[in-house]
Amino acid sequence: MVNMSEKTTPRAQGYAQPAEWAQHRACYTAWPAHEYAWGPALAAAQREFVGFAQAFCEHAEQEPLHVLVDDHAHEAEARAALGAVAAGAHRVVFVRMPYGDVWLRDTAPIFVRRTGAPHDIASVRFRFNGWGEKYIYQSDAQLSSRIAELHGGPSFGADFALEGGALETDGLGTCLTTRSCLLNPNRQAPTGLDAERVVEQRLRELLGFDKLIWLDEGLANDHTDGHIDNIARFVAPGVVVCMEARDADDVNRATLDAIAHKLSVATDARGQALRVTRIPSPGRVLGAEGSVVPASYMNFYIGNRTVVVPGFGTPWDEPAREALAALFPGRDVRMRSARALLEGGGTFHCMTQQEPSP
Repeated sequence: MVNMSEKTTPRAQGYAQPAEWAQHRACYTAWPAHEYAWGPALAAAQREFVGFAQAFCEHAEQEPLHVLVDDHAHEAEARAALGAVAAGAHRVVFVRMPYGDVWLRDTAPIFVRRTGAPHDIASVRFRFNGWGEKYIYQSDAQLSSRIAELHGGPSFGADFALEGGALETDGLGTCLTTRSCLLNPNRQAPTGLDAERVVEQRLRELLGFDKLIWLDEGLANDHTDGHIDNIARFVAPGVVVCMEARDADDVNRATLDAIAHKLSVATDARGQALRVTRIPSPGRVLGAEGSVVPASYMNFYIGNRTVVVPGFGTPWDEPAREALAALFPGRDVRMRSARALLEGGGTFHCMTQQEPSP
């Protein structure tokens, strides 16, 4: 590993974060195993993880699923639950590594790529502080370094807190993000009139972004303080998808309309206007305690062959899946239940982190 105080930045060495639809070598995730993180929802979350894995692994062209397990007992439990999926040749790779919870989008490193170089893939490690010190679980803060060591190759460390779910890139220099997360004091964010410029410069050097498009806030009751992967996603260069409230009691109606408006007047790093597509919101989804939870169809994972979309048992599930299928004509778009996973704080995109192919 290298420290940027000793050597140069990823951007200066030619690295940048590719779009999620670029070819992947692997996808990292983790088995939901810990009662302290899930409580009574654990068994249901494990069933939904299996449903995700089945949809993910069905196509031979799909990248392998690297599943973290922290000990022999949990590996045996995961193997038994996954059954034939785990038995498939190279479809699932179990990795023994301690972790606190499954949200690898935020605790794993972000992988960056350069073309035609001796080391094509590198990792960038950010500090993780439990989404602003809300949920501190043992081993989560160390996970980024451990996965970087497992991966090998160059690795760059940043000295501030940031989660992968807070960033969304088109792979061509444009990044979507939110002020409510990246400028939040609980992430040790910069302050003052030039705070946005400081963040933009950091991410330019670390991940190769040329332009940040700032949205204001995320969904109601989102403990991440508004991760972008719950509200807006790139699906192709210059093409963004976001949600629209279709139910009168959708608490996010005003927020979703503001997001769509902001994107409709934005331009990308190439100076081109974005093409914005809106799909239905799940609407008002209640958690086990009766409060509104941040259910979102935006939290899909784009694999080499399959896009797996979270479903919540609302009337808008299938219309949303069909709308996303039209945006991914070269991939099989599948929806799987994620209500129990959402009780733990996220769904499919939150619990995965892709490693791009060289």
